[in-house]
Amino acid sequence: MPQNSKTAVVTGASSGIGLVVARELARQGWRVIAHGRNPYRSKAALAEISRVVPGANITPVQADLSVMAEVRKAANDIASLTNRVDLLVNNAGAIIPKRQVTPEGFEATFAGNHLGPFLLTQSLMPLLRVAVIAAGEARIVNTASGAHQMVRDMEWDDLQLEKGYRPWKAYAQSKLANILFTRELATRETGNGIKVSAVHPGVVDTNFPSGGGLLTQVGWLFAKPFTKTPEQGADTILWLATDGPKDPAGGYFEKRRPAQMTKAAESHAGARRLWGISEKLTA
Repeated sequence: MPQNSKTAVVTGASSGIGLVVARELARQGWRVIAHGRNPYRSKAALAEISRVVPGANITPVQADLSVMAEVRKAANDIASLTNRVDLLVNNAGAIIPKRQVTPEGFEATFAGNHLGPFLLTQSLMPLLRVAVIAAGEARIVNTASGAHQMVRDMEWDDLQLEKGYRPWKAYAQSKLANILFTRELATRETGNGIKVSAVHPGVVDTNFPSGGGLLTQVGWLFAKPFTKTPEQGADTILWLATDGPKDPAGGYFEKRRPAQMTKAAESHAGARRLWGISEKLTA
């Protein structure tokens, strides 16, 4: 197995797309820091990766990304493991059937799918900048979704969805947030050597919808014959992580090509607004 000096952090690496991304990066010789929320699932995933990729250099990190205190601890744990991060794949995500509030008072879908990745990225920025100095670039790939098209815009007056929670609305808003975050981050890092992109992996056959309630699971049974494998879903992420366009410029990709976004996702004003709100909420 080839070895290189680069380090990748992959969130949601204990199953599905994240596991495939972590496995294939390890196969390419990357040092992989694999995040998971459940230590038992993470242990099983790492054992599976080590089985199919003998000699894989992979280390687990545990955190619930909907809890900012745990995100900060995870960032500190990562900093204790490496002095540079060449690649950050913000892949972890969830759909939650009933509205939940985190210990810090955030709606759990918005917190776990957006605020957590936002804070983790900000916390790891010094390590990403070290990689830029050492290798000329670092990359950030955010797993978004075509589901962002299910909402017209962010619920700016009710981001925590206190007035009307629906699982898919919460999920769709969080995926729109992923794209807006990607675009604003790319704008802020223009010329700094950090390449930022977002990806729609497609509808992937994983255990992801199991948290979406009965109606979601019934709908999934009908959609299942048309879903992609985790390997297919991971393809564009791996392409953006290791090859891809010279400057993705905060673009949104599907099947290794630029994908269509909604007007809300293209809004520079919306991206700046969400950034400011996210900074305040995670301060």
